[in-house]
Amino acid sequence: MKQAKSSAKRPTGRNKPAAVAGAPGEVRIISGSWRGRKLAVLNAEGLRPTTDRVKETLFNWLMLDIDGATVLDCFAGSGSLGFEALSRHAKHCTLLERDKAAAGQLLQNQQKLGCGNADIINTDSLSWLKQAAKRQYDVVFIDPPFRKDLALPCCQLLEQQQWLATPALIYLETEKELDVAALPANWRLVKEKVAGQLAYRLYQRG
Repeated sequence: MKQAKSSAKRPTGRNKPAAVAGAPGEVRIISGSWRGRKLAVLNAEGLRPTTDRVKETLFNWLMLDIDGATVLDCFAGSGSLGFEALSRHAKHCTLLERDKAAAGQLLQNQQKLGCGNADIINTDSLSWLKQAAKRQYDVVFIDPPFRKDLALPCCQLLEQQQWLATPALIYLETEKELDVAALPANWRLVKEKVAGQLAYRLYQRG
């Protein structure tokens, strides 16, 4: 006799609850100097590390552009994207993370890797981006908590405050229903994929 299936839906993505509040998980660096290294990740509200499958696709897209790049990781969370970029020989990465505990874990992972070319800043990304640009970035990762009205303001501030080199590459990972019509008009869509509730896109600044 077949066992009856539960009618309850399994939680997915950002809505998946923590097994233990504050309990650490792990992310893996896929390639480069730190290939196979595992980094601890604190369980914080809204933190959803990019999956290995999506991350591998992203860095295939960036294969010819990441070496020597200056990188900005907005809403850094686990640091999965920023540290992966550094492992693949990005010149420098600035990681922005609002949650104090998550930012502390990023600092511990930086020390674990012996990484001297990263700045980890415990700050709200939108507030930080409102200031006049201190440097311009070649590659930017934008992977905010879903459905919090963070992605589009972040993109607009990057352009308005002149944080982007020309031609910068901008990776945007959001809920699939996000209306991207409000993105800066000079951003050209290069790559796009949708998987379940997730859409991830790569833009190039014109």
